Amino acid sequence: MLEIIRENAQTVRLKGRLDATQSEMAFTEFDTFSGEVTVHFDQLEYISSAGLSVLLHTQQRLSGSGGMLRLRGLNPHVRLVFEYAGFDQIFDMG
Repeated sequence: MLEIIRENAQTVRLKGRLDATQSEMAFTEFDTFSGEVTVHFDQLEYISSAGLSVLLHTQQRLSGSGGMLRLRGLNPHVRLVFEYAGFDQIFDMG
């Protein structure tokens, strides 16, 4: 299960699991993002390749209009997934 909590227009918190079963819902929600958006991962337990696809699609769309995703609070397991995929070179993971 995945919860996407909009704290405001530019800040989002993910809670649960972002996997193939949740990716369509996540695509729909992330397609509403514009500008620079900070996504907090401190409550995300797991991300699959389908979840990575949602984030990559969103990053590409936002960067085309001068925006970006900022990823914050990744737990060690989720951070490793990003590093193994080379996504630490694509995203601001401060």
